[in-house]
This record gives sequence, C-alpha cells and structure tokens, in this order.
Amino acid sequence: MISYQNIKQEIEKMIDNSFWKVGQKLPSEYELAKYFNVSRETLRAAIKLLEQEGKLLVKHGVGTFVIKPLPMIPSRLELLQSTGTMIKLAGLTEAENKEMVGEVQCTKEWATALSIAEGSTVVKLERIRYADGEAVAYSINMMPKELVGDAFETEDFSGSLFSFLENRCKIHIARADTELVVPLKKDKYVARLQVEKEEETPVILMKQLHYDEQNKEVLYSYDYLRNDIFNFWVRRERK
Repeated sequence: MISYQNIKQEIEKMIDNSFWKVGQKLPSEYELAKYFNVSRETLRAAIKLLEQEGKLLVKHGVGTFVIKPLPMIPSRLELLQSTGTMIKLAGLTEAENKEMVGEVQCTKEWATALSIAEGSTVVKLERIRYADGEAVAYSINMMPKELVGDAFETEDFSGSLFSFLENRCKIHIARADTELVVPLKKDKYVARLQVEKEEETPVILMKQLHYDEQNKEVLYSYDYLRNDIFNFWVRRERK
C-alpha cells in the first residue's frame, strides 16, 4: 500500500529533477491522484506535508505551486536530537566520560516532571561529552527505576542513550518539552565546561522532559552545552 510519505518523496524527487520547476503550477488534485494511483485523501496528506515544509504553496481556488525551498537551518529546536548526534553532524569526533551511573532518591523537581512520587528511586546518569577531545557538554539524565529496571547495572552503557533505552528497555523517545535556561556562573556544571582563556565560555542549559510514543514521561534531563560550540535556531511563521 502506497502511503502519503511515499507520495511526498516521489513529488520531492520530481521537483529535485526539475520535472516541476520553481513557480510552476502542479497538475490538479484529481490528475495527481490518478497519476500516483492513490486516493485524493492520501495525495492531500502528502501535499499538506510539503506545504508545511515550505516546498509547495497551496492557493485555494487557484492551485498548488512549486516554490523556492527555505534554506536548511542547523540544530533546529523543533528537531529532537541527541547531544552525540549534534556533535557528529558538526563533523566532530565524539567521546565521553561517565561521571556517575547509579540509583538515587527523586527530588521534588524530578518527581513533578516525571509524574512519580518524591523520594522514588531513579537511575541517574551523568556524563561529560567531548568533541575532538574538548569538553563541550555535561549531561544529567534521570529515569524512573521502575521503567529501566537493572539495565544500567547489567550492561556497560556508552554512546546514545536514546538507542540504549530503545534496544535494551524497549522505550522509544518520541518527543520532548525543552526549556532553555541561562545557568548561573557559579553553577558547578558550568565550571566544568570552562576553557582556559581570558573570557568566560558561554553555556546554555536545556531542561528537557522526554516522552515515549504514548506520551508517558520517561526521561528528565539537564544538558549543559557550550554556546560557542552549539547554536540553536527556531523558524517562526506568521499566521
């Protein structure tokens, strides 16, 4: 069965291959659905997605047009990416050092975020992350013990936490709520990311609550990131 994602990809290929050029009007909905041998509902879903991505312009009552695509922006806040992925996408070599992996009692803040009782047992993971040998991030992750069990005790964890949770604990991180914070200079984790130079190294803090596919709270994180290495962008649209 052909999905709307398949149709979206086919239309993108046709645009990339100049079958339809910028400014050109696409055939009618009826003609396109017939061409791809799909329902009009499937075609509409594909067109809507391309419109949302800024590749097509739909003028109701007039038609659908190919438009000049917006430039790609790095580290978009709308995209949920791991710290390791961001390091690799920057063309840098990733490394890490585990500072702590163990069970602790849940604080009030963590409990509120994870919707568990204060004092409950959580597995806490702290890592310092390196890019080309230089410390660029400090990550603190809290996960309810009842969700991850003894996964971190029975296996030597390293690398992608998202992949580990998916492969070892069958937990798929689907989305996250992220708060951007400017941490205090006296914050001990900010100090861990300072480099030896006269001016202070700027650091931003991302407080993130991660959810699985059923919107269950599964992971609460503090990610301290050097702002001279990581830059985040968000594309805003006028409605």
